[in-house]
Amino acid sequence: MFIKDYISKDYPAFNTNDSIEEANEMAKEFGYSHVFIKKRGVYLGALSQSFLEESPEGNLSTLEIHYERFAVFEDGNMLDSVKLFHTFGSNILPILSKTEKYLGYLSCDDLFGEFAKYPLFSETGAMLIVQINEKSYSMTEIAKIVESNNAKIYGCYISAFIGDDVQITLKISSGNLSSIDETFERYGYNVVHKYYEDEKEDLMKDRFGFFQKFMEF
Repeated sequence: MFIKDYISKDYPAFNTNDSIEEANEMAKEFGYSHVFIKKRGVYLGALSQSFLEESPEGNLSTLEIHYERFAVFEDGNMLDSVKLFHTFGSNILPILSKTEKYLGYLSCDDLFGEFAKYPLFSETGAMLIVQINEKSYSMTEIAKIVESNNAKIYGCYISAFIGDDVQITLKISSGNLSSIDETFERYGYNVVHKYYEDEKEDLMKDRFGFFQKFMEF
């Protein structure tokens, strides 16, 4: 899950004296949302392909005030990239060394490919969203409820704060679901939503929704 293990090098960063047109054509050819600019190997920032499309002819240096400063470092974790993809509407992130040298990039497809290996997304099961007062929330208790009913947790995260309540989304194995629902209710949890194995179409949609919510953190 370390960034350094996922560095791709086939998409170069441009120098400030390279032309806007050349950078725009490269981004369109690769299908990436941004181009990266460097000077003497040091990363300066990024420009979106859509912005380049509307820019007048000239060199990239003329657009310096519009550079967006975002990147991940090679010693970071893949999770570090999630919010950046979402915040900057990008499908590609530059990867830098500790001295901010451009090393390569991480694509959104690389991230999806990595997370797709996790049981959270790959295993067939059920998804539950439970709600309880934030002061009463306990991950230990949630795990106990699921596992005491002979089920396994594939993934669990806080998906929303609603007033004084917290909502927790769980992906679990699909056995004893009725019993799990009843146990949550006995412990004071409100089962807000549930998506079971036999709702195959909804379950597939919710896997993507699950990841999109994860991307918002």
